[in-house]
Amino acid sequence: MELTLKDKVALVSGAGRGIGRAIALELAKEGCKVVCVSKNIYSCGKVAEEINASGGTAEAVAFDVSSPAECKANCAEILKKYDTVDILINNAGITRDNLLMRMSDEEWDAVIATNLSSAFYLCRNLVRAMMGKRWGRIINIASVSGQAGNAGQANYSAAKAGMIGFTKTLARELAGRNITVNAVAPGFIETDMTAALPEAIMEAAKANIPLKRAGKPEDIANVCTYLASEESNYVTGQVIAVNGGLYM
Repeated sequence: MELTLKDKVALVSGAGRGIGRAIALELAKEGCKVVCVSKNIYSCGKVAEEINASGGTAEAVAFDVSSPAECKANCAEILKKYDTVDILINNAGITRDNLLMRMSDEEWDAVIATNLSSAFYLCRNLVRAMMGKRWGRIINIASVSGQAGNAGQANYSAAKAGMIGFTKTLARELAGRNITVNAVAPGFIETDMTAALPEAIMEAAKANIPLKRAGKPEDIANVCTYLASEESNYVTGQVIAVNGGLYM
Protein backbone atom coordinates (compact mmCIF):
# COMPACT_ATOMS: atom_id res chain seq x y z
CA MET A 1 0.00 0.00 0.00
CA GLU A 2 1.39 3.38 -1.00
CA LEU A 3 0.48 6.03 1.54
CA THR A 4 -0.83 9.39 0.30
CA LEU A 5 1.38 11.84 2.17
CA LYS A 6 3.32 13.61 -0.56
CA ASP A 7 3.69 17.38 -0.01
CA LYS A 8 1.70 17.35 3.24
CA VAL A 9 3.12 19.67 5.90
CA ALA A 10 3.83 17.86 9.16
CA LEU A 11 4.89 19.38 12.47
CA VAL A 12 6.52 17.02 14.96
CA SER A 13 7.17 18.26 18.49
CA GLY A 14 9.99 16.63 20.42
CA ALA A 15 11.55 15.79 17.06
CA GLY A 16 15.15 15.95 18.20
CA ARG A 17 15.51 12.42 19.49
CA GLY A 18 13.97 9.00 20.05
CA ILE A 19 10.38 8.52 18.94
CA GLY A 20 10.00 12.06 17.60
CA ARG A 21 13.10 11.73 15.42
CA ALA A 22 11.85 8.39 14.03
CA ILE A 23 8.43 9.89 13.22
CA ALA A 24 9.99 12.90 11.49
CA LEU A 25 12.25 10.67 9.38
CA GLU A 26 9.42 8.34 8.39
CA LEU A 27 7.04 11.14 7.42
CA ALA A 28 9.77 12.74 5.34
CA LYS A 29 10.43 9.42 3.63
CA GLU A 30 6.76 9.36 2.60
CA GLY A 31 7.04 12.83 1.05
CA CYS A 32 5.99 15.18 3.83
CA LYS A 33 7.56 18.57 4.40
CA VAL A 34 8.53 18.23 8.05
CA VAL A 35 8.82 21.00 10.62
CA CYS A 36 11.04 19.57 13.36
CA VAL A 37 10.34 21.25 16.70
CA SER A 38 12.22 20.97 19.97
CA LYS A 39 13.48 23.30 22.66
CA ASN A 40 17.07 22.73 21.54
CA ILE A 41 17.96 23.98 18.05
CA TYR A 42 20.92 21.62 17.90
CA SER A 43 18.83 18.46 18.32
CA CYS A 44 15.92 19.35 16.01
CA GLY A 45 18.38 20.98 13.60
CA LYS A 46 20.36 17.78 13.35
CA VAL A 47 17.23 15.80 12.42
CA ALA A 48 16.20 18.38 9.82
CA GLU A 49 19.71 18.23 8.31
CA GLU A 50 19.49 14.44 8.21
CA ILE A 51 16.19 14.62 6.32
CA ASN A 52 17.44 17.21 3.84
CA ALA A 53 20.66 15.28 3.25
CA SER A 54 18.65 12.18 2.33
CA GLY A 55 16.58 14.06 -0.26
CA GLY A 56 13.63 15.02 1.91
CA THR A 57 12.36 18.45 2.93
CA ALA A 58 12.57 19.67 6.51
CA GLU A 59 13.32 22.68 8.65
CA ALA A 60 14.02 23.07 12.36
CA VAL A 61 12.15 25.53 14.57
CA ALA A 62 13.28 25.71 18.19
CA PHE A 63 10.86 26.88 20.87
CA ASP A 64 9.46 25.81 24.21
CA VAL A 65 6.16 24.04 23.53
CA SER A 66 5.22 24.31 27.21
CA SER A 67 4.98 28.09 26.78
CA PRO A 68 1.63 29.35 25.40
CA ALA A 69 3.25 32.59 24.20
CA GLU A 70 6.06 30.80 22.34
CA CYS A 71 3.58 28.38 20.76
CA LYS A 72 1.36 31.22 19.57
CA ALA A 73 4.22 33.24 18.07
CA ASN A 74 5.96 30.34 16.36
CA CYS A 75 2.77 28.73 15.04
CA ALA A 76 1.83 32.08 13.48
CA GLU A 77 5.19 32.17 11.67
CA ILE A 78 4.86 28.56 10.52
CA LEU A 79 1.34 29.20 9.17
CA LYS A 80 2.56 32.34 7.42
CA LYS A 81 5.10 30.22 5.58
CA TYR A 82 3.10 27.05 4.86
CA ASP A 83 -0.52 28.28 5.01
CA THR A 84 -1.47 25.19 7.05
CA VAL A 85 -0.06 22.30 9.03
CA ASP A 86 -1.77 19.19 7.68
CA ILE A 87 -0.35 16.75 10.22
CA LEU A 88 0.40 17.56 13.86
CA ILE A 89 2.31 15.06 15.99
CA ASN A 90 2.25 16.00 19.67
CA ASN A 91 5.23 14.03 20.92
CA ALA A 92 7.12 16.41 23.23
CA GLY A 93 7.75 14.78 26.58
CA ILE A 94 9.94 14.77 29.66
CA THR A 95 10.11 12.71 32.83
CA ARG A 96 10.64 13.88 36.40
CA ASP A 97 10.05 10.61 38.24
CA ASN A 98 9.49 10.51 41.98
CA LEU A 99 7.18 8.93 44.52
CA LEU A 100 4.10 11.02 45.27
CA MET A 101 5.18 11.98 48.80
CA ARG A 102 8.53 13.24 47.50
CA MET A 103 7.35 14.86 44.27
CA SER A 104 7.90 18.61 44.14
CA ASP A 105 5.59 21.18 42.61
CA GLU A 106 8.22 21.78 39.92
CA GLU A 107 8.38 18.08 39.02
CA TRP A 108 4.60 17.93 38.70
CA ASP A 109 4.16 21.21 36.85
CA ALA A 110 7.03 20.69 34.38
CA VAL A 111 5.75 17.30 33.23
CA ILE A 112 2.11 18.41 32.92
CA ALA A 113 3.16 21.53 30.99
CA THR A 114 5.48 19.76 28.55
CA ASN A 115 3.62 16.48 28.09
CA LEU A 116 0.00 17.66 28.10
CA SER A 117 -0.44 21.43 27.97
CA SER A 118 1.86 21.65 24.95
CA ALA A 119 -0.61 19.57 22.90
CA PHE A 120 -3.41 21.97 23.85
CA TYR A 121 -1.33 25.02 22.90
CA LEU A 122 -0.25 23.62 19.54
CA CYS A 123 -3.71 22.35 18.62
CA ARG A 124 -5.36 25.63 19.59
CA ASN A 125 -3.02 27.58 17.33
CA LEU A 126 -2.98 25.22 14.34
CA VAL A 127 -6.43 23.68 14.12
CA ARG A 128 -8.24 26.68 12.62
CA ALA A 129 -6.14 26.42 9.44
CA MET A 130 -6.86 22.66 9.27
CA MET A 131 -10.58 23.39 9.59
CA GLY A 132 -10.37 25.85 6.72
CA LYS A 133 -8.77 23.19 4.51
CA ARG A 134 -11.27 20.58 5.71
CA TRP A 135 -8.45 18.07 6.16
CA GLY A 136 -6.13 17.32 9.02
CA ARG A 137 -4.47 14.70 11.14
CA ILE A 138 -3.65 15.12 14.82
CA ILE A 139 -1.70 12.32 16.48
CA ASN A 140 -0.97 12.49 20.19
CA ILE A 141 1.73 10.33 21.72
CA ALA A 142 0.34 8.89 24.94
CA SER A 143 1.87 5.98 26.88
CA VAL A 144 1.12 2.65 28.48
CA SER A 145 1.74 4.57 31.74
CA GLY A 146 -1.34 6.66 30.98
CA GLN A 147 -3.42 3.51 30.56
CA ALA A 148 -2.15 1.36 33.43
CA GLY A 149 -0.29 3.76 35.74
CA ASN A 150 3.28 3.37 36.92
CA ALA A 151 4.68 3.76 40.42
CA GLY A 152 6.90 6.81 40.67
CA GLN A 153 5.26 8.47 37.69
CA ALA A 154 2.12 10.16 39.02
CA ASN A 155 2.95 13.26 36.96
CA TYR A 156 3.82 11.41 33.74
CA SER A 157 0.90 8.96 34.00
CA ALA A 158 -1.56 11.79 34.70
CA ALA A 159 -0.28 13.77 31.71
CA LYS A 160 -0.51 10.79 29.37
CA ALA A 161 -3.97 9.81 30.63
CA GLY A 162 -4.98 13.41 30.08
CA MET A 163 -3.67 13.16 26.52
CA ILE A 164 -6.06 10.27 25.90
CA GLY A 165 -9.08 12.26 27.15
CA PHE A 166 -7.94 15.26 25.14
CA THR A 167 -7.67 13.06 22.03
CA LYS A 168 -11.18 11.66 22.35
CA THR A 169 -12.75 15.07 22.95
CA LEU A 170 -10.92 16.69 20.03
CA ALA A 171 -11.93 13.81 17.76
CA ARG A 172 -15.60 14.59 18.48
CA GLU A 173 -15.15 18.35 18.04
CA LEU A 174 -13.29 18.14 14.73
CA ALA A 175 -14.84 15.17 12.94
CA GLY A 176 -17.26 17.40 11.05
CA ARG A 177 -14.31 19.16 9.40
CA ASN A 178 -12.68 15.93 8.20
CA ILE A 179 -9.94 16.13 10.83
CA THR A 180 -9.08 12.89 12.60
CA VAL A 181 -7.51 12.80 16.05
CA ASN A 182 -5.91 9.67 17.45
CA ALA A 183 -3.46 8.68 20.16
CA VAL A 184 -0.62 6.19 20.00
CA ALA A 185 0.35 4.62 23.32
CA PRO A 186 3.89 3.20 23.25
CA GLY A 187 4.96 0.53 25.67
CA PHE A 188 8.60 -0.12 26.54
CA ILE A 189 10.57 1.46 23.67
CA GLU A 190 14.35 1.56 23.23
CA THR A 191 15.28 5.26 23.46
CA ASP A 192 17.96 7.26 25.24
CA MET A 193 15.55 7.49 28.21
CA THR A 194 15.35 3.71 28.61
CA ALA A 195 19.04 3.28 27.81
CA ALA A 196 19.82 4.99 31.12
CA LEU A 197 17.98 2.29 33.08
CA PRO A 198 19.96 -0.44 34.90
CA GLU A 199 20.24 -3.73 33.00
CA ALA A 200 18.25 -5.59 35.70
CA ILE A 201 15.27 -3.25 35.25
CA MET A 202 15.49 -3.59 31.45
CA GLU A 203 15.42 -7.38 31.65
CA ALA A 204 12.56 -7.41 34.18
CA ALA A 205 10.52 -5.12 31.91
CA LYS A 206 11.12 -7.32 28.86
CA ALA A 207 10.08 -10.43 30.82
CA ASN A 208 6.60 -8.94 31.28
CA ILE A 209 6.15 -8.29 27.55
CA PRO A 210 4.58 -11.21 25.63
CA LEU A 211 6.89 -10.56 22.65
CA LYS A 212 9.84 -10.63 25.13
CA ARG A 213 11.56 -7.57 23.71
CA ALA A 214 11.41 -3.82 23.80
CA GLY A 215 10.02 -1.93 20.84
CA LYS A 216 11.94 0.41 18.58
CA PRO A 217 11.10 4.04 17.81
CA GLU A 218 10.37 2.96 14.23
CA ASP A 219 7.51 0.77 15.52
CA ILE A 220 5.77 3.92 16.76
CA ALA A 221 6.70 5.90 13.64
CA ASN A 222 5.13 3.31 11.35
CA VAL A 223 1.77 3.49 13.14
CA CYS A 224 1.87 7.30 13.21
CA THR A 225 2.60 7.42 9.49
CA TYR A 226 -0.43 5.28 8.73
CA LEU A 227 -2.64 7.43 10.98
CA ALA A 228 -1.32 10.54 9.21
CA SER A 229 -2.32 9.24 5.79
CA GLU A 230 -5.53 9.35 3.77
CA GLU A 231 -5.74 5.57 4.19
CA SER A 232 -6.73 6.03 7.85
CA ASN A 233 -9.61 8.39 7.07
CA TYR A 234 -12.20 6.33 9.02
CA VAL A 235 -10.09 6.02 12.17
CA THR A 236 -10.59 8.71 14.80
CA GLY A 237 -10.81 8.99 18.59
CA GLN A 238 -8.79 5.81 19.02
CA VAL A 239 -5.86 4.86 21.26
CA ILE A 240 -3.53 2.51 19.39
CA ALA A 241 -1.38 0.55 21.84
CA VAL A 242 2.05 -0.35 20.46
CA ASN A 243 3.46 -2.33 23.34
CA GLY A 244 4.33 -5.90 22.33
CA GLY A 245 1.20 -7.25 24.00
CA LEU A 246 1.78 -5.67 27.41
CA TYR A 247 -1.53 -5.24 29.27
CA MET A 248 -3.59 -6.83 26.50
